[in-house]
Amino acid sequence: MESLKNRDTNTKTEVATATGAAATAAAASATVEAARKNMDFIMKNLLAGGVAGMCSKTAVAPLDRIKILLQAHSVHYKHLGVFSGLKHIVKKESFFALYKGNGAQMVRIFPYAATQFTAFEIYKKYLGKILGPSLPIKHSDKFVAGAGAGVTAVTLTYPLDTIRARLAFQVTGEHRYNGIVHTAVSIFRTEGGTRALYRGFVPTLMGMVPYAGFSFYCFEMLKFVCMKYAPAVTCAPCERNTGGLVLSVPAKLLCGGFAGAVAQSFSYPLDVTRRRMQLAMMNPETAKFGMGMFRTLAIIYKENGVMKGLYRGMSINYLRAIPMVAVSFSTYEVMKQTLNLDTGMKV
Repeated sequence: MESLKNRDTNTKTEVATATGAAATAAAASATVEAARKNMDFIMKNLLAGGVAGMCSKTAVAPLDRIKILLQAHSVHYKHLGVFSGLKHIVKKESFFALYKGNGAQMVRIFPYAATQFTAFEIYKKYLGKILGPSLPIKHSDKFVAGAGAGVTAVTLTYPLDTIRARLAFQVTGEHRYNGIVHTAVSIFRTEGGTRALYRGFVPTLMGMVPYAGFSFYCFEMLKFVCMKYAPAVTCAPCERNTGGLVLSVPAKLLCGGFAGAVAQSFSYPLDVTRRRMQLAMMNPETAKFGMGMFRTLAIIYKENGVMKGLYRGMSINYLRAIPMVAVSFSTYEVMKQTLNLDTGMKV
C-alpha cells in the first residue's frame, strides 16, 4: 500500500517537473520570439529611414549647396540669388558641382536618418504608454519623441555634417580638402581635435528640438486628420495597418511638405548660426564666428540684422526643406509598407 502511495507521489512529482519544464521552455521560446520580432522591427526601420534620408537629400542637393554658400557669404556667390547662384555654379564650375559634398552627405545621412526614424518609433512607442494619458495636448508625445530622435541622431553623426559643409563650401580652383577622410584629419589636427569636429553642435542641438519635434508632430497630426476626417480622398484600404487605412502618396507628400515648412520656420536662425560656426576657420576674416553660439548669433545680428542675417537664405530653405521633408516622410512610409511594417494609426 505504502509502495503504491510512493509511486503515486513520484508520478505527480514527475508530472509537475515536466509541466514546469514545459512552461519554462515556452517562456524562453516566447522571449526569444519577442527579441527576434523587436530586432526585425529595428532593422527594417533602420533600412527604411536610411533610404528615405538618402532619397530626400539627393533630391535637394543643388539647393543644399547654394544655401550653404549664401548662408556663409561666399565671396563668389553672396551677391547672387538662388537661381542665379545655381546657374553660376554650373557656369563657373560644372553641372556636377551642384552635388559637391553630396558624397559626404550620403555617408552622413544614411546613419542619421536611419537613427532618427528608428529612435522616433521607439520613443513614440514607450512615451505613448508612459505619458500619453497625462499629456495636455493630443499627440504631443510625438513632438517629444521627434525632438528626442533628432537629438539622438545629430549627436551620433554631427562630425560628418561639419565635413560635408566644408566640402560643399569649396569652390573649384580653391580647394583646401581632397575628400572626406582628408577633411576630417585636417580639421582634427589643425583646429582642436574632436571639439573642432563638433563646432556648432550646441546651436544644432537647440535647433534640432523644434525642427525634429515639429516635423514629426505636424506630420503625425496631419496624417491623423487625413485618416479621421478625409479617408475617402487621402487614404486607401489596408487590412494589415492599424485602423485599416494607408495614406496615399500625394497625401504623404502634402503632409510632409507642410511639416517641413513649419519646422524650418522655428529653427532656421540656429541653422544659420551652426553653418557660420562650422565654416568659421576656413578664412581668417570669418574666424570670429567660431567663438561660441551666443557670440556668433550676436555678431550675425549686429552685422546683418534679422532678415539678411539670421534668416539669410530662408527663401531657398523653404524651396529645399518642403520637398526634402515631403520626400523623406513619403519614402519612409513607402519603405515601411514594402517591408510589411504598420503605417496606420488609431483614429
